[in-house]
Amino acid sequence: MIPHRAGAAGALALLLFTATACGGDAGSQDSGDGEMNIMMYQDSLAVVQENAVERFNQNNEATAAMNQVAPDGYEDKLRTVMGSGQAPDMFFNWGGGSIEPYVEQEMLLPLGATLQENPEMQDAFIPSILEAGKINDTQYGIPLRGTQPKMIFYNEKVFEEAGVEPPETWEDIQNLIDTFKEEGVTPFALGGATPWADLMWMEYLVARIGGHDVFQQIANGDSAGWKDPAILEAAQIIQDMVKNGAFGDSYASVSAADGSASALLADGQAAMHLMGSWEFSTQLADAPEFAKNDLGYVAFPAMPDGEGNAQAVVGNPTNYFSITDDGDTDAAVEFLKQTYSDEYVKDMVENGEVPTTTGAEEMLDEAPNPDFARFQYAMVRDAPTFQLSWDQALPRSVAEPMVTEIEKLFNQQVTPEEFVDNVAALQ
Repeated sequence: MIPHRAGAAGALALLLFTATACGGDAGSQDSGDGEMNIMMYQDSLAVVQENAVERFNQNNEATAAMNQVAPDGYEDKLRTVMGSGQAPDMFFNWGGGSIEPYVEQEMLLPLGATLQENPEMQDAFIPSILEAGKINDTQYGIPLRGTQPKMIFYNEKVFEEAGVEPPETWEDIQNLIDTFKEEGVTPFALGGATPWADLMWMEYLVARIGGHDVFQQIANGDSAGWKDPAILEAAQIIQDMVKNGAFGDSYASVSAADGSASALLADGQAAMHLMGSWEFSTQLADAPEFAKNDLGYVAFPAMPDGEGNAQAVVGNPTNYFSITDDGDTDAAVEFLKQTYSDEYVKDMVENGEVPTTTGAEEMLDEAPNPDFARFQYAMVRDAPTFQLSWDQALPRSVAEPMVTEIEKLFNQQVTPEEFVDNVAALQ
């Protein structure tokens, strides 16, 4: 499974569905005894939502039933139930393109009025995270999980042996590429066999060169945004990096999904790795001594003369709860208040997540890795914008061929100019 996104499993989706908590069909608005139905992504972190359901049921007249769906089948199952007339009252999602079709069909409850009526909910979350839960400036998602910004991880031992410091500027990046090539070390690990890893470079370069609004225009449905000069410049930089050996010679056959790219960093074969914050957990599981002693991390640097804010972040702001428009909306809104309660936030921290609530910082000392948790939290808290990963922000009909075009760009199968023309033609 791709760490930052559930994949689709087509016909297997229904077979992978698993019900937990109070049971029932994931799509039923009424599970038989008036329970509000919550459709949830099934993974180890869902225990936080399970505990929230238990507290909600103990303290409210309304009751909730949470039904979990296996990761590989989640998006297909959601599409099935949303189109069947048996939609859940509330469901887990990634925001952006994952819910845009339901917004267009007016199936979701706009939450602007809910935030106005409950100002403590509005104030409970980091503004850039709440903003990322909007579609066309209308709020449809309330944060339910931790944040996953993307950043540069580096091997401190490799840096020490080369006598260099972690990068603070784009010039530093260029100099480090040359230094590590001379040392016989691949400057950047890259899992090019899983092209969403390639995408991270395009996301940050465009954000730093042209600013947040460049991709936001595209995400809002205006394909003319692909013709912005920042897109072409980013594509040119990427191919220059490839030709200069920034990613080594075998990146196209290295996988990010199976941990191979991360292993290059841990083994000292690569010096740096642009990846989501889940890289820390990956290294802690696969190379615990490296993670504890030699794994460093820094934000992606500013670009010379770039128009983008150097503190802007790309990645996965969080996951969201959205409410269907014809379900038990009152109970669902009441349940949303769980997501910023002290008990909920404490559960998140203890399970290794970095919460997106404004008051979470004081709890981070209890995190499994307090220093990294505080770094992430400060990075997200101070970000003026948090751009959702492009493959999640766009509808699938655009996202999938876009990722293919980015893979072709990295593999030098198209020129930067051809790349721009190809993605601009996507509908």
